[in-house]
Amino acid sequence: MEYVYTALLLHKAGQDLTDANMESVLSAAGVKPDKGRIKAMLAALEGVDIEDALKSAAAVPTAAAPAVTGGEAAAAEEEKEEEEEEEEEEFTAGLGSLFG
Repeated sequence: MEYVYTALLLHKAGQDLTDANMESVLSAAGVKPDKGRIKAMLAALEGVDIEDALKSAAAVPTAAAPAVTGGEAAAAEEEKEEEEEEEEEEFTAGLGSLFG
């Protein structure tokens, strides 16, 4: 993922997408550059208009979360509480083994 972010950062800064620039940005971020991954990223982006790709990605609608009815919401809340109680019981049982 850091290679995609590097390419986007270089694009935003108006810099050329080159091996050297990619290595510099990754190194500055504390990531050890992998020359193979850099070459693969540059090859994948060859001929791609990043600005158009960003615009089309921003235009894609996302699916809305389904509406939850009152009964479903109550059941979901109860299930969540039960899970929390189970986790607490497991944690407490684990503490008992430390001192038991």
